[in-house]
Amino acid sequence: THSNLFQKPKPKISASRRLFLKTKLLKKAMTMLESEKQAKASERERVLAERVPGLQLSGLSLQELQTFCKDLHKKIDKVDEERYDLAAKVTINDKEIQDLSQKIFEMKGKMKRPALKRVRVSADAMLGALLGSRVKESVDFKSHLKTVKKEEEKVREADWHQTACVKVFSPPTMEYSINGKLTSPRKTF
Repeated sequence: THSNLFQKPKPKISASRRLFLKTKLLKKAMTMLESEKQAKASERERVLAERVPGLQLSGLSLQELQTFCKDLHKKIDKVDEERYDLAAKVTINDKEIQDLSQKIFEMKGKMKRPALKRVRVSADAMLGALLGSRVKESVDFKSHLKTVKKEEEKVREADWHQTACVKVFSPPTMEYSINGKLTSPRKTF
């Protein structure tokens, strides 16, 4: 009984019978597709013959030809307007479908984030991208910086106690005192 649990159940239809049925279904689908193509082609021919009748231009006067051309131009304009309206509806529907599919992905939590690349952007370009057309002139950040005046160092009058150079005779590990500053003997200048 335990070995029956792990085995796949035997198919009720043999492999050769299954293959025969598949080929028969494929042949039937092919014939249905062919008949559908022929029906579409005949429907197209019928609609074209109905909408665009054959031109009978022989025996027409100049005035009749001009009115005929004007009628054709009116029909062309009407069809072009309909085509434009349909194209606008299609783009609106495509945008709506895209927005709804985006919302579905967000709800599922499977939104894929694109790999970001490091891009160098100037300050003007960044402000233009953030603020759009509100920035009319380039912003000079240096002009907004606070100017700092350098303070001149106060020159002290020389005092012989501070400026005296005293060399202390001591072992090399000691420091020398030069102009009131301590320096190491191993230091290179």
